[in-house]
Amino acid sequence: MEKHKFIGKSKDEAIQQAKISLEESNIDNLFINELSSKKSLFSTKVEIEVIEKEEIIKFIKEYIQTLLKSMGFNIKIEVFNKNNTPLYKIYSDNDSLLIGKNGKNLKSLQILVGQAINKEINQNFKFTIDINDYQEKKERNLIRLAKNIAREVSETKVEAKLDSMNSYERRIIHNALANSSKVYTESCGEEPERYVVIKPKGE
Repeated sequence: MEKHKFIGKSKDEAIQQAKISLEESNIDNLFINELSSKKSLFSTKVEIEVIEKEEIIKFIKEYIQTLLKSMGFNIKIEVFNKNNTPLYKIYSDNDSLLIGKNGKNLKSLQILVGQAINKEINQNFKFTIDINDYQEKKERNLIRLAKNIAREVSETKVEAKLDSMNSYERRIIHNALANSSKVYTESCGEEPERYVVIKPKGE
């Protein structure tokens, strides 16, 4: 993965240098990490490290391919953009083993790859791994669950506590009901037992 360093009198100036040098006008296509900021009596110097997001997306794909190939899996990976987040769809000759019981192996793969990329770029980078549309189906089921329970809460005026979920699953519930005029959601508890509560809105 190619990393570029730029120095300017301010972070904005360093970013402008990066955009010109890399011929990239859209800052959203650049991943920027401020390395240092040095102030003296008469001047300031800011150093940034810039990685083109396409480089990161490519790195993740190659990392997944290398990792799973070393484990004996024959896979194909397709990369999509979903809500401005890279989505890696994996198709293999043993989907059930890769997914694991209740998606346990898929979650572990997501964490492992996340740790590798975060170590490489020193920041969090959002992406999603899916195997044979498992996550997509799960997302649809969670949205359906959220709307069904929201309907009950709205009718009974009694809040409902859902089972514990990871941050990804909780975010799906929150987003599904974000625009509801009748209920609202809150995350409660401590990890790994954190859960969502759906509550009725006041009249």
